[in-house]
Amino acid sequence: MPSAVRIESATKTYGSTVALDDVSLQIEPGQMVALLGPSGCGKTSLLRAIAGLSPIDRGVIRIGDRDVTHVQARQRPIGMVFQQYALFPNMSVAENISFPLTIRRQRGPARAKRVEELLELIGMPGLADRYPNQLSGGQQQRVALARALAPEPDVLLLDEPLAALDAAIRSDLRDEIRRIQHRVGTTAVFVTHDQSEAMAVADRVAVMDRGRILEVAAPAEIYERPASRFAATFVGSRNALELPVGPDRVVRWGEAFAVPAPDTANGKALAVFRPEDVCITEQQGMAATVDVVVFLGAVSRVYLTVDGHTVHVDLPSRTAATFTPGQRVGVAVAPENVRVFAS
Repeated sequence: MPSAVRIESATKTYGSTVALDDVSLQIEPGQMVALLGPSGCGKTSLLRAIAGLSPIDRGVIRIGDRDVTHVQARQRPIGMVFQQYALFPNMSVAENISFPLTIRRQRGPARAKRVEELLELIGMPGLADRYPNQLSGGQQQRVALARALAPEPDVLLLDEPLAALDAAIRSDLRDEIRRIQHRVGTTAVFVTHDQSEAMAVADRVAVMDRGRILEVAAPAEIYERPASRFAATFVGSRNALELPVGPDRVVRWGEAFAVPAPDTANGKALAVFRPEDVCITEQQGMAATVDVVVFLGAVSRVYLTVDGHTVHVDLPSRTAATFTPGQRVGVAVAPENVRVFAS
């Protein structure tokens, strides 16, 4: 059965470095939560604390009704998938998957049945006898996932499991992890610095920076309406402009937009907006010059110079192809698509 995970005021330091700074987080049974943030923000430290690999200095960690704060890692009801697959090279796929069952002394027939179920789950039913060096990177990570799920853990922990894979395999396996987690219903924590991964796999995203959780919300809410300045600039590849606050408490960017300033803004404010929310016009809006068009496939990114600022705009590639470097255009952003924070 999946279990809730409750973290209360978790603090972890390494010398003078604060890895976790009074972190609290509630994860509901069967929910996938992504810990998202830049390198060094504390997301892996939090995952390792849940796993029992890095005991916290202060605070409480509960899995289900059990306080596991001081319980050793091997006694916690968790399964873990690492960035590097950590498969045993001298064991076959079936032996790798069954390893946690073997050390739990599960009987042979039950163990074999569980391995067969997991091979079907990860889409590798005919590869039980292969060895890790005979598998692709994506297949190896699937086996690592199956091994973590073998003992039916209450909580599945994934530490940047896709980082070592190439882009095409990473995208496919990301979707597979989400499908498998939904199917088995295990509570899961997924660590990543890649916002597209976090948005794709998670029921909720916890945005972290400097050892703290700044906000926790559904992916769409984090993307559409970030509550913190850090999330607004980190998620969505947003444009960020520091602009003056007018005497009427309005933040204006020429003819592009005018939005109310936050109550805490004094003198200047940071206006952020997503590249897909910028409208390029022929005449209306604020004057801009096209610098370069970068083809990215279905979407292209158009870089503009606007009033001394560089702004990027994401457009369908067929539309972006109509613009050329040096071309004069106008830009505008709907006020409801601009988030403003105190500088």
